[in-house]
Amino acid sequence: MERAVLLTEAYQKYEGAVSTPVLRGLAFKHIMKHRTLYIEKGALVIGEKGDRPWAAPTFPELCCHSMQDFENMNNRDKVFFKVSDEDRRIQKDVIIPYWKDRALMTKMNHFLPDAWQKLFDAGLYTEFLQQRGPGHTVADGKVYQKGYLDFKADIQREIDALDFNQDVDALTKKDELEGMKLVCDGMLIFGERYAAQARALAAEETDPQWRQELLDLATVCDVVPAHAPQTFRQAIQMYWFTHIGVTVEMNNWDAYSPGKLDQHLEPFYKQDIAAGRLTRDEAKELLENLWIQFNNQPAPPKVGITLKESATYTDFCNIQTGALRPDGTTGVSEVSYLILEVMDEMKLLQPSSNVQISKKSPEHFLRTALKVSRKGWGQPAIYNSDAIIQELLNLGKTMADARESGICSGCVEVGTAGKEAYVLTGYLNIPKVLELVLNRGYDHYSNQQVGIDVGDPTQFASYDELFAAFEKELKYVVDVKIAGNNMIERLYMQEMPVPLLSVITDDCIKRAVDYNAGGARYNTSYIQCVGVATITDSLAALKQNVFEAQNFTMAEIIAACHADFKGYDQIFEIVFNQTPKYGNDDDYADQLLHTVDVTLQKTIAGRQTPKGSKTVVEFLPTTCHVYFGEVMEASPNGRHAGVPLPDGISPEKGADRLGPTAVIRSCSKLDQLQTGGALLNQKFTPAVVAGEAGISNMAHLVRAYFAMDGHHIQFNVVDRKTLLDAQQHPKDYEDLIVRVAGYSDYFNNLGRDLQDEIINRTEQSFA
Repeated sequence: MERAVLLTEAYQKYEGAVSTPVLRGLAFKHIMKHRTLYIEKGALVIGEKGDRPWAAPTFPELCCHSMQDFENMNNRDKVFFKVSDEDRRIQKDVIIPYWKDRALMTKMNHFLPDAWQKLFDAGLYTEFLQQRGPGHTVADGKVYQKGYLDFKADIQREIDALDFNQDVDALTKKDELEGMKLVCDGMLIFGERYAAQARALAAEETDPQWRQELLDLATVCDVVPAHAPQTFRQAIQMYWFTHIGVTVEMNNWDAYSPGKLDQHLEPFYKQDIAAGRLTRDEAKELLENLWIQFNNQPAPPKVGITLKESATYTDFCNIQTGALRPDGTTGVSEVSYLILEVMDEMKLLQPSSNVQISKKSPEHFLRTALKVSRKGWGQPAIYNSDAIIQELLNLGKTMADARESGICSGCVEVGTAGKEAYVLTGYLNIPKVLELVLNRGYDHYSNQQVGIDVGDPTQFASYDELFAAFEKELKYVVDVKIAGNNMIERLYMQEMPVPLLSVITDDCIKRAVDYNAGGARYNTSYIQCVGVATITDSLAALKQNVFEAQNFTMAEIIAACHADFKGYDQIFEIVFNQTPKYGNDDDYADQLLHTVDVTLQKTIAGRQTPKGSKTVVEFLPTTCHVYFGEVMEASPNGRHAGVPLPDGISPEKGADRLGPTAVIRSCSKLDQLQTGGALLNQKFTPAVVAGEAGISNMAHLVRAYFAMDGHHIQFNVVDRKTLLDAQQHPKDYEDLIVRVAGYSDYFNNLGRDLQDEIINRTEQSFA
């Protein structure tokens, strides 16, 4: 509760007396000046979001937890947050009275229109920014080249250069820049306090080794974050102080990540090794300490029904290794291999780790990464550097910026590190749009009219009429969703600046415009489309069986879906087993995938937002494919009511019957270079990928998919028998980690529906 209390103190003191950017700067400085500092004995990297490891702060300025929320988070069977009686008292007596009506979520609920709320309640989409800020971004190299004294000097130069005679926005710009200066002060105070605390502890310490280590920590904090780091250890601590600062300033639950960590640390590593200041083992231990710090920071708890459903502590930090360098050459180095070793040995949920593979990547690096992935805990994910750079170019980035960055943050989305606000706005339930078409806009989950009536589906004379109705319904849903996005974005622009994130993002200081207001060099707004396999297979079932072969009528398939196929065994057999399916390199189904993709791009991509973002299509579910399945009836492809949708662009469970090469060929027919990311999960049993032959087969699969412009692929290497036994005997599998979507989690932490979804993914074979 410490952050919430300190924030409230600052707002009570300054709100109304200063501008909003200055208020946010003063609040951050107050938090960093008075917050509890924690140093674990033996730690080589220090800094926590809360007052101790695994303490999750709340962010009442975004969403104010109710007392029922506190009960929910305390009493959940899995992934619970302990809430003390004192926590409850503070929330009831201090936080709720001040923040209940001030919180952004409260304000959103007042102005979002009824049409938006109906679609939201029906599960047509979700909205990220009701509960967390748009801080979804990645660090570039500037925090290794400058300290916060340097950033503060840059800001002062811009203030001194303001023209109050000719620039009508000069005063607004000054307020933005003053807010940025204040957060720099907060970061300086943070480092100074840690240095002082380490020395104070050392003065009382009787263990000579730990006393010296405390003095070493103090020396590191004398340099960073005030000054640019000079050593490998200082560079790691500089990033971590910045990470803590950014994530204390705002709940950016969907990730602040270090980006090309191997390339950022490589010069310091080489320099220290050459000077004899560092050994390889010491560097590895420092990285292991960083991994522990990542893992000690759970994502802040959400509110309401989302809190009940969200079954992960993961904060979605994603470390990238092996990407191309700015000159286009491979970025694989000794530090890249060190990171793979650390990832493998630590086996922690956080940070998520990925490797980027290009045509120029050494084969040894790919095979080393796959040997880690083969161990079955879901890391690293594999990304296509060449595709990512082309995606960024297609989204309007320069080649220099695309090569310097090419970063995936959170799960699979791309953006330019240190230069872009690429914001996830929520998931879109594509197959439920078809469900609305078949029910004339009526939703049987929420029992209300939520969509528009696009006509009686039993009277459609052709498949083209059906698809035209789908396009019309989709446009309505997307229009309402984006209108809500724009209202929410405007609220963040006006009321919730993030001056620290602005300091470390080009070109916010130069423009004197906040990150949340469009100050970054690039601004992108993502809508994550879910269920592409379900919509493709459902359209195939209707097209072939209603309009071509006439195996049944539209009225009959609609009735079968209402009944969850009970009493409609023959129709189920036809649609489930005798109809073309996406994931089998079947052009009949895959052409429909292509048509859906084109329609999504036409309907969503390129929409302008108030701060100048462009809306981009992405195919990413996290765990929302489970929720979206829960709010749906049975689908025309034979998917039963309540069953999770497939994740990302992965085929429906059991639909991909011709092996992994057929899957990647089907996936390649979706133009992934026009997206902001597309997630593909593949599941193998350990026996299938055993030995050098298994690694070779996995490597060939990756290379082949990436040659067809695939964006991403990741592997679960575990057999069905093990997962079923883990469901029955969870205490025997407390360390079992599986790949969920763009992240990994403990199998025991997952809800039953999500466990079943992973169990039922097709076990592929190279035979």
